[in-house]
Amino acid sequence: MAKPTYILGINAYHGDAAAVLLGDGAVVAAVEEERFNRVKHSAGFPGLAVRHCLERAGIGIGEVDHVGISRVPSAHLINKITFVLFNRLMFTQQGLDRLRSVDKIRNLKTVLAESLAVPESALAMEFHNVEHHVAHMASAFLVSPFEEAAVLSIDGFGDFCSTMLGRGRGGRIEKIDSILFPHSLGLFYTSITQYLGFVNYGDEGKVMGLASYGEPRYLDQMMGIVRPDGKDGFQLDLDYFTHHSHGVEMTWEEGTPHIGRVYSNKLAEIFGTPRRADEEITQHHRDVAASMQKCLEVHLFALLARLHRETGSAHLCLAGGVAYNSVANGLIRLKTPFREIFVQPAAGDSGTALGVAFHIWNTVLGRPRGYVMKDAYLGPEFSDSEIEAAVKSFGASFERCADIEARAADLLAAGKIVGWFQGRMEFGPRALGNRSILADPRQAEMKDRLNTRIKHRESFRPFAPSVLEEYVDEYFEDSFPSPFMLMVFKVRPEKRALIPATRHIDNTGRVQSVSKEVNPRYWRLIDEFRKRTGIPLVLNTSFNENEPIVASPQDALHCFATTRMDALALGPFLVSR
Repeated sequence: MAKPTYILGINAYHGDAAAVLLGDGAVVAAVEEERFNRVKHSAGFPGLAVRHCLERAGIGIGEVDHVGISRVPSAHLINKITFVLFNRLMFTQQGLDRLRSVDKIRNLKTVLAESLAVPESALAMEFHNVEHHVAHMASAFLVSPFEEAAVLSIDGFGDFCSTMLGRGRGGRIEKIDSILFPHSLGLFYTSITQYLGFVNYGDEGKVMGLASYGEPRYLDQMMGIVRPDGKDGFQLDLDYFTHHSHGVEMTWEEGTPHIGRVYSNKLAEIFGTPRRADEEITQHHRDVAASMQKCLEVHLFALLARLHRETGSAHLCLAGGVAYNSVANGLIRLKTPFREIFVQPAAGDSGTALGVAFHIWNTVLGRPRGYVMKDAYLGPEFSDSEIEAAVKSFGASFERCADIEARAADLLAAGKIVGWFQGRMEFGPRALGNRSILADPRQAEMKDRLNTRIKHRESFRPFAPSVLEEYVDEYFEDSFPSPFMLMVFKVRPEKRALIPATRHIDNTGRVQSVSKEVNPRYWRLIDEFRKRTGIPLVLNTSFNENEPIVASPQDALHCFATTRMDALALGPFLVSR
């Protein structure tokens, strides 16, 4: 029997460092570094993630045939040199930091060998550099169910590019156009997020939730900051930003990434004094958030209209950090001609590791496509004996249940909050029923209970519904399959009073459609809840408390012990207080 061809894809020296291993074109493992080192959005090199991928396959690094990273330092080189010299960025601290990062990328073989404590001579595989947005587009299209599709990658920036439009056919993606740094919808969103007092890496999702509480009263002003470029693209009025003149300060102290301020003082001339992180959120702040969200949608849908004209495709694949904007995603079928949309669960930078691996397999090696990403359950899993040993070591009171789904459904129907730890961990930022905290969506006060007892997060952030796929259309308007919780839909008027805990202020929900085929245990739990309550969905939030999603039974038990969950289901075991 022939040895499989193994390909290792890596995202490193940026937020959400991750590793993905393919064996003959199928995902063996995919995981973020943060799940192991417990540092949110961990940057640097994903050594622990690489080790897990190899262990999952039962191979050593010497058996890997190809290694790739989602960075090409020479990409758009002429544009980059011209820009750097014109703006004198080479001599800033940010410029020097980026040069050091580039040096590590160019010495990937050395870094990989040091991380795994093996000699460089043991690494005989071929090394590849894949441009950032090429990797994003590959992660979106090459694992999609479509033979052909329009492809859009859009984020802050990577390899001097913020946006790339393409057409996917078979195992290849043809680039149509790109928008280069410093013009970036992602950095625009980050700048307003920072102005509103949310300064941590990844806080853009919080402001998306806040936007639903406001009105877009400042849309005209926002459209002056991000203007149409005359060809259904966009350009920033750089007077409102600093990243073009001072660079983007990005550091990762102790592995935690931090982006320095990217808006200029001129922004305050329009919107007033920037909000401090500890300052009360006012209606003005909500309206600024709503205006930013609407501005993003206007430009995104213009890009998509152009992309549809260029490709004529009914299929769309999205990637990049902006593809996490589930509010905009849920409107695409209403606002554009695209009929079928695919966004893979790790659409942000962690997913570039996935794209690198499939770009090598399908495009570089020319192998036919055969893998469709139907689920995100690609991380670590633990046997019943491993879970039982962890529970006993923790000293918790527990029992083994013959029917853990029914027991958990009983608890949820009685208003209890249940930690749910099953099977393989999810790849990407969403908990999709294997590392989740679950609750009853019928109780309006459940949102406050979760926030005060467990999550300790902003009250304006919504909680998501996990819905049996057979009932999604019955509860949500203009909906379509959303297995990765990346689409927001309107709750039907007649259902709104039934599920207040998963209904946002604007009567929407960020839906996860749950398939019996893909996750039979989670599907059955929700179905058992339906039998008891008549409601075919549960409230689902990530299993964590201001830390990365739990990866191991020990992580889950620690979170259970330090919060006020009522019960914890670990495999077939039920831990109670």
